[in-house]
Amino acid sequence: MNSIRFVAMSTEVVEALQSGQPDANGQTPERHLSDGDGVPCRHCLTDVPKGEPYLILHYRPFPEPQPYAESGPIFLHADACPRYAETAATPSVFLCREDVLLRGYNRENRIVYGTGQVVKTGDIVSAAQHIFERPDVAYIHARSTTNNCYQCRLERGN
Repeated sequence: MNSIRFVAMSTEVVEALQSGQPDANGQTPERHLSDGDGVPCRHCLTDVPKGEPYLILHYRPFPEPQPYAESGPIFLHADACPRYAETAATPSVFLCREDVLLRGYNRENRIVYGTGQVVKTGDIVSAAQHIFERPDVAYIHARSTTNNCYQCRLERGN
């Protein structure tokens, strides 16, 4: 089977948001202090440690608005953090969670029906490889199972 890559938000987008640029709703990101419980940064793909500042903002992980372009709240470190390297290694942000929602999208950024599934975090890679067996799947979103929040994108490896 082919490998996959976990792809975090781009540094360019994150730096703009960290500098106070408006989010997908046109609002300034909110700044808070982490309580250390479930504040996953979508740039470094680690949890923001207790006592560190983070941003809450509205994010749309799609290039343009359309019926399937879901958007919602996400968290980012308030200050610079290193972008997660695009590898097949499961990011630490998933390792402390029991499961994740995976959903495939086509080249038109629309849901590929029949691909959505909740998987155990230890099975993310194998489940994604199985979803990518479908030629109509261009990429996969990993989302939280409790609130359906966007976590990161998965792509076919090189």
